[in-house]
Amino acid sequence: MTEKSSTGDTLYRKEPKIYPRQVKGRFARFRVVAVWVLLGLYYLLPWINIGGKQSILFDLPARKFYIFGVTVWPQDFIYLALLMITAGLSLFFFTALAGRLWCGFACPQTVWTETFIWIERWVEGDRAKRMKLDKAPWSTEKILRKGAKQFLWVVFALWTGFTFVGFFSPIRELGVNILNLSLGPWETFWILFYSFATYGNAGFLREQVCKYMCPYARFQSAMFDKDTLIISYDEERGEPRGGRRKKDDPKEKGLGDCINCTLCVQVCPTGIDIRDGLQYECIACAACIDVCDEVMDKMGYDRGLVRYTTEHSLKHKVGHVIRPRIIVYGLLLLVIISGTLYGMTTRTPLRAELIRDRNALYRELPGDIVENVYTLKITNMDDEPHSYDMTVLNNDQVEIDLASPLDLAAEEVAGIIVRLKIPKSAGQGVQNVELELQARDDPSIRKEVTAKAMLPIEFGR
Repeated sequence: MTEKSSTGDTLYRKEPKIYPRQVKGRFARFRVVAVWVLLGLYYLLPWINIGGKQSILFDLPARKFYIFGVTVWPQDFIYLALLMITAGLSLFFFTALAGRLWCGFACPQTVWTETFIWIERWVEGDRAKRMKLDKAPWSTEKILRKGAKQFLWVVFALWTGFTFVGFFSPIRELGVNILNLSLGPWETFWILFYSFATYGNAGFLREQVCKYMCPYARFQSAMFDKDTLIISYDEERGEPRGGRRKKDDPKEKGLGDCINCTLCVQVCPTGIDIRDGLQYECIACAACIDVCDEVMDKMGYDRGLVRYTTEHSLKHKVGHVIRPRIIVYGLLLLVIISGTLYGMTTRTPLRAELIRDRNALYRELPGDIVENVYTLKITNMDDEPHSYDMTVLNNDQVEIDLASPLDLAAEEVAGIIVRLKIPKSAGQGVQNVELELQARDDPSIRKEVTAKAMLPIEFGR
């Protein structure tokens, strides 16, 4: 039950449903291309194999991430962190440069909402038909159209949820498990959860996610300045607005170029009027630019009444595209991307660590030999099997005794007992023994480890 104030007004107002009008133009075409490309990548990438592995697979139980043929191990999470930092800086860079491009053309909420609207428009018709259908009483036609739309929405949402889980569980196995009705509980939960989220956000909440739930909409203005490209209405040119015939001279009637057709409001997916100035609800989809340009063409006026521009340009001031914050963001992006690429391309696909046997510091063997025992934790991070040799770099007196050969399959993790035998004459106390592991078939794959060897201390010597 809705609460009411003492004056009789409701405290909570139901959000009116927005029926965005279909629009054609250069930005609309670009948005269609962006949606197809992004959805194509999302739905197709899990099905593409590279080197016998799924192109993108975040295998959490195995603690391995497969990204375009590169295996990212827990030790490589620094690269994932750098990728996240790169994504964040890119958002800052492009926002400072050209406003909310991400929101208008690449945000998942925008992409899936646009797709759901396409389905809705295909089943129920254009804006006028959808509004008429919603106001009409329930009939066979209305039930069929609404039912068909909901059915297509649910199917598309389930496909989306299935694909999402396919990034974390091998998608082909996942498909077979669905057909065999043998899905695990967590896979079932996440498919249904992500499907429900897609269905609810893109089908019903839509612009409310952008207006009330998205934090980016709230702090985006902090990244704007007077030289940021934003979608703006040229008030100086458009006002005073008013209707007129095409053959009328607006100057004689004391009117600006805006004919007050309200088409810019009708095409807006968030329902704002761009003529009221920049608003946080604006997602910079540029639909208002396309429809306004179309109206200007029909009236014989110059395009650009609503356009991408800067605050300085609207005030006839000289703007600066290249400015300090753009330079700083750009340099940071360049450094981080270069460092990440260098680290990824030059990393050694081998990890090794020596862990001392905690049961004994050392053992004395016949012949004045001291033995230190370790466990070698070795990881072959390559997608090819390798056999390794272990050699001593700094002490020819040290003898290595391996419990088993250093033969590892692709992406295998092994623990091998290593015994270092050192003559007592080599010294006393702690001795650093530098060891090197090297692949027999690829000398470039090598790793150095240090063993802390213990020798007896003879007092009074």
